[in-house]
Amino acid sequence: MKKKVGVVAVAVGLWLGLGGVFIAISGAEVSHSSDHYWIGKGQGDLTKGKVVCQRVSELSARTDLAKQIRVLVKEHMIDRIRERSGRESEQDIELTREEIVQEYLQDVKIIDRRIDEENKVCIATAVMPKSKNQSKPSIDQEQDPTNLH
Repeated sequence: MKKKVGVVAVAVGLWLGLGGVFIAISGAEVSHSSDHYWIGKGQGDLTKGKVVCQRVSELSARTDLAKQIRVLVKEHMIDRIRERSGRESEQDIELTREEIVQEYLQDVKIIDRRIDEENKVCIATAVMPKSKNQSKPSIDQEQDPTNLH
């Protein structure tokens, strides 16, 4: 029955001296605790269209989930100094950061999809059981960063 839990908000009222304070908890998140599941959240741009927005938010949620397991970060910095006659030298620093995620995700489920019309975003939540053993990419796949199969 836990799988059929929808996006039901449970409001718990804690009444203090000045008024009520409410805490909303998604039913899907209650049944998927971070002790037993990797949880990833993603967001997409609603101005690109509803279907594209939802797809991007789901991919982003899966990527966020994989980043919690392992991520390779590459940084490249270029420091330029321009000197012109009659003028002060100008310094320009360019930093490029690339995050590469290569993980096999098994039994990943999107448990929550929301569209926030006010902020023009789609939000998705992905979960994967922590008890699953992640298999590692083969040597060939590790050498080719474009091969994401």
